Amino acid sequence: MAIASNRESAITTAAPANQKAGQTHLLKKKHPKKHNHYRFEDFFQFQPEIGTISDWNENRNIFAAEDFIIGLQEGLEEEVGNASAVIMYTIGCQWGSKDAIIFREWFEKEFERDIYNSNLMFLLETWWWPFTAQGWGRWEVDMSDRKQGFIFINLFDSAVARTLGDVGKPVCFLYAGLFSGFFTSLVKKPLSCIEIQCYSMGETYCKFLLGNKDRIDAAAFWLNEGATARDIQKRLQDGERLK
Repeated sequence: MAIASNRESAITTAAPANQKAGQTHLLKKKHPKKHNHYRFEDFFQFQPEIGTISDWNENRNIFAAEDFIIGLQEGLEEEVGNASAVIMYTIGCQWGSKDAIIFREWFEKEFERDIYNSNLMFLLETWWWPFTAQGWGRWEVDMSDRKQGFIFINLFDSAVARTLGDVGKPVCFLYAGLFSGFFTSLVKKPLSCIEIQCYSMGETYCKFLLGNKDRIDAAAFWLNEGATARDIQKRLQDGERLK
């Protein structure tokens, strides 16, 4: 699904390996080595004659308006209450895990190198660019605390948070799950993720903490106790743990 700049979003639905979304992307066919293809007009190929929208990597996409996000969120909350957050996180985890497989396939094909022999920041930026093109927002990955076992991700213009508005609580559980699923697959060890700052809390951008379960549990506890993202970051950097 894509969430484009006109407040619609694109959701990528991966076709089986032996099944293409439609015709080969015409611009890609003309410029197969073009890497800066993330402009909306370049990244997507609309095929009204067969009723499909495919992206540069030949995955099929569908566009959804903000009403889709509102309906999904409110529908889940009505059905399962607070457990909706867990469901959205789980959906995100599964999405991230599957997307990691798809990403590796097209990355290695496009750049002709194994993902584990690539610069890490280049790898991550390349993974996220399609999401930006699809309307899921821009990000910044802070690796400065990586040696301590955790990283921070800043997300700007979250499709979920900008849709739901200022509701006074974190709402981007889908993103947290997406980051958890993708990075778990990338590093081949279980990682969890939590949003510690959200646009829907009146902040200017969303902030996520990615790390092992102990650190995420500690961050969740401190967040419930009223700690800010800055407080949580300092406590983790100081090596503080739950007793």
